[in-house]
Amino acid sequence: MKKSTLSLAIGLLLVANTGFAKTAQLTLEQRLEQLEARLAAAENRAAQAESQVQQLQVQQAAEIREIKAAQGNTPVNRQTPTEETQKNAATPNLQLSGYGDLKIYGDVEFNMDAESKHGLLAMTNANMDPDTTNEQWDLNGRILLGFDGMRKLDNGYFAGFSAQPLGDMSGTVDIDDAVFFFGKENDWKVKVGRFEAYDMFPLNQDTFVEHSGNTANDLYDDGSGYIYMMKEGRGRSDAGGNFLVSKQIDNWYFELNTLLEDGTALFNEGDYHGREMDQQKNVAYLRPVIAWSKDEFSVAAAMESNVVNNAYGYTDAQGDFVDQSDRTGYGLTMTWDGLKTDPDNGVVLNVNTAYLDASSEKDFTAGVNALWKRFELGYIYAHNKIDEYSGVVCDDDCWINDEGTYDIHTIHASYQFANVMDMENFNIYLGTYYSIMNSDGDDVHGDDSDDRYGARVRFKYYF
Repeated sequence: MKKSTLSLAIGLLLVANTGFAKTAQLTLEQRLEQLEARLAAAENRAAQAESQVQQLQVQQAAEIREIKAAQGNTPVNRQTPTEETQKNAATPNLQLSGYGDLKIYGDVEFNMDAESKHGLLAMTNANMDPDTTNEQWDLNGRILLGFDGMRKLDNGYFAGFSAQPLGDMSGTVDIDDAVFFFGKENDWKVKVGRFEAYDMFPLNQDTFVEHSGNTANDLYDDGSGYIYMMKEGRGRSDAGGNFLVSKQIDNWYFELNTLLEDGTALFNEGDYHGREMDQQKNVAYLRPVIAWSKDEFSVAAAMESNVVNNAYGYTDAQGDFVDQSDRTGYGLTMTWDGLKTDPDNGVVLNVNTAYLDASSEKDFTAGVNALWKRFELGYIYAHNKIDEYSGVVCDDDCWINDEGTYDIHTIHASYQFANVMDMENFNIYLGTYYSIMNSDGDDVHGDDSDDRYGARVRFKYYF
């Protein structure tokens, strides 16, 4: 009896355990189904909310458009009109002709000068009255804008132009270069317009070296002494234009520049040896140059000569016209450019000489200059021999006022502060010069000497 009772109890326990497990399993499935149902309900509510937000935004946009229309399309709540938004969002478009490349650039150059006796040896302000002061502070300079166009073909032929308008501190707008050129790479080239030909008297880091004249015009200041530098037929004249043909053959370079201009533009205020020059016709300077270069070394020889007779002169007491336009110059320059192989420690050395045979005057100039570590130092010697000076005698402000020989010794120096404020295109230069002039004349000055000097701070910025 006891065994039967025990067996019945064990069987009831097993049945109860099996039923409990089934009940627990069914409860978990039901819970998962409930979670899925809740998730679906949440997604439905989110979709309904998003739809309501979109409807609200559409409604607000419509209301804003109605308000703008009512207010004359005035921006509301920092909203921008549709038309203006389209304009502001448009990408800027620079259209070119498609016939070549165009380069746009700029050059800023402003100077703070202090120098002696303007209008004599120094020509920065030649129109100032030297009687007002012997020393003068000056602020000058210009901003140049450059536009260079170039078209090249696969066979090596090319054509291009360069235009460089500039505005100076006096408020005037001039032009530096205006040139058209064409040719074949590493072979031949033709240039026509306003430009400078080969430099036959390089001054290295030319910051402030004043002499009689400082451009292709007004080179000769009568009564002030002349430092001849083979520039009379070089070009960039305000009174004429250039035509140049050049040829490159291995290490050899040949060029012939022709300058056609009003020859009296050479003389400051048109005076030469005390007389005012009268133009009869334009001059034609021929300026052939031959140069050879290899590695760091180069040498060049050249001459320049006016080939037009009776281009300008004066009328004597007998009424006869006296030609004063016969001018022929010769030059030689040698350069060692160590910066080509050693940009950090290389030395640039120039040795220059020039000789001018002109009507009633002979001028010889020699110079040497060197650049190292951004410091430049140079010396220029000029010898003027005046054979005839019988015009109107200069006043006391003229240093040369009679026949005789005159010597000018000039020392010049400059230093470059490179990459100001870590900008590689922003430099500041310090420049200075000092000139001593000696005369053997027997007239007013006798065995006279004089000096000129100046200093400059130059701000140079390229963009």
